[in-house]
Amino acid sequence: HVQLVESGGGSVQAGGSLTLSCVASGNSIRTYFVGWFRQAPGKEREGVATTRKGGPITYADSVKGRFALSRDNLKNTLYLQMNSLKPEDTGMYYCAAICRSGSCDDDLRAGSYRAWGQGTQVTV
Repeated sequence: HVQLVESGGGSVQAGGSLTLSCVASGNSIRTYFVGWFRQAPGKEREGVATTRKGGPITYADSVKGRFALSRDNLKNTLYLQMNSLKPEDTGMYYCAAICRSGSCDDDLRAGSYRAWGQGTQVTV
């Protein structure tokens, strides 16, 4: 079982940057499928970026070229660097881990992941 805790959210002007962090505990996320998701008020949770150990990173079209997912396995931490932020990036951002099926390659669906953090708010 893994616990996830996000931080780094806040209010920023359009064009600004934020870096979100997700610290995992209980188990190493080194070999897990992991990802970042977001949810705006009144909308469904959507995938932002996902990846697996040694695999490619899949980004939502809306954030390609602006957001970057990375992980530090020694710190058991997942990051999301967000640049050139837009008002439409506003929402609650969640990190997720553990694919429900055998593979979550190229999968940005929230329902595909089993473990979730409590979220951190980003307002642009």
